[in-house]
Amino acid sequence: MGILDQFFISPETASKGDYTIATYLVEVPPATDINVFAAALAVEQTTGTWVQVPEETAEIRKKYCGKVVSVLEVPAYEFELPKGVESRSFVLQVAYPEVNFGSQIPMLLSTVIGNISMCGRLKLLDLKFSDYFMKGFKGPKFGVEGVRKILGVQGRPLLNNMIKPCTGYTPEVGAKLFYQAALGGVDIIKDDELIADPPFCPMAKRVELYMKAEEKVFRETGEHTLFTVNVTNNATEAIRNAKNAVKMGVNAVMLNFLTAGYSVLQSLADDPEINVPILAHLDFAGVLYESHYSGLSSHLVLGKLARLAGADIVVYPSPYGKFNFFREKHMLIANALTCEFGSIKRSFPMPGGGINNGNVHSVVEDLGIDCIIGCGGAIHGHPMGPTLGAKAMRQVIDAAVKGVPYAKMADSSPEVKAAYDLWGDTKGRQVKLFDLK
Repeated sequence: MGILDQFFISPETASKGDYTIATYLVEVPPATDINVFAAALAVEQTTGTWVQVPEETAEIRKKYCGKVVSVLEVPAYEFELPKGVESRSFVLQVAYPEVNFGSQIPMLLSTVIGNISMCGRLKLLDLKFSDYFMKGFKGPKFGVEGVRKILGVQGRPLLNNMIKPCTGYTPEVGAKLFYQAALGGVDIIKDDELIADPPFCPMAKRVELYMKAEEKVFRETGEHTLFTVNVTNNATEAIRNAKNAVKMGVNAVMLNFLTAGYSVLQSLADDPEINVPILAHLDFAGVLYESHYSGLSSHLVLGKLARLAGADIVVYPSPYGKFNFFREKHMLIANALTCEFGSIKRSFPMPGGGINNGNVHSVVEDLGIDCIIGCGGAIHGHPMGPTLGAKAMRQVIDAAVKGVPYAKMADSSPEVKAAYDLWGDTKGRQVKLFDLK
């Protein structure tokens, strides 16, 4: 047996066992022995440390040590390096025995991107889970189909609105804005991520007043509106906030799940007393995915792991909004939220951040009808007010589903024309991040 054989297994063997298979992109100096590097990585994240210790026996390593599945170089140099090459890039796959961490996300992440997250240019690209691991997760309570059933809406994307300004207003002002947006046809209204339970706008008072506004709109229009109240806090308080809000009659909750933690999201989703949809907000995500060389891929952060933890709706950056983001990454996140994933329900993808009427057609062309259009400023900043701003968005969504061009819609609707004249047709283009006039 060769010196490295005990640290390597074939992809076929790995796929048959109870392993989570992690795929990494690594960049190393040309002289690095990549096989030794990969084996050291597998050992570091499982049984070993920087020096051999007596109790790390061959038996321990066989059962609990990570195993290298593949080492693939890009480009695939075989016998020489071109002159001037200062580094080499590899895609490594390592299989981690799931008995080490069980079906939970905190120890999963501690294993697959723990200490090695501080080892230079190494990025976690993807994770493949075994059936054993997946059975430990319930996923979303409602998912795409459940949220649609609650709202009674089929055949089109849903419309979400964020109350704007982001913070600093009273519950009474928020309730007025809620009513105006909901009256215009918004399906879901979410708290901004920057407001949770501040003294000037307490969560309990928001729930009370917003849900009264929701009832009023339903009586007037026959359409329900979900209010996702922001329950973000430490684990104990977030769960308490959610339970209290549900008892007060709220019909959905929201969590800044990356600052609170995946385990808090999962605790909310798994709790039978919190029997309402959960919206997971993206803030802090860039800290985890924006480096080209380290961290985690965005479709893991905002897609696969969020869905696994139980998010019914996931907000993530739109490539057509105010954030720098590739369209293909947006599509990968949406696919991770909606593709077949064991018995886990589909989560609603909600691209947002600077979305206006002019980029709705782009989002619908990308994702079809099973998505949520996240729109804040384009409703509350509409020149004819939030109600007509919401009506304009609903009309443009319907037009996008039917294949009617935005410009043509603007010719037949004064509220759509007002948005068109103000922001233009931004299909396929990003809007600017700040407008501080």
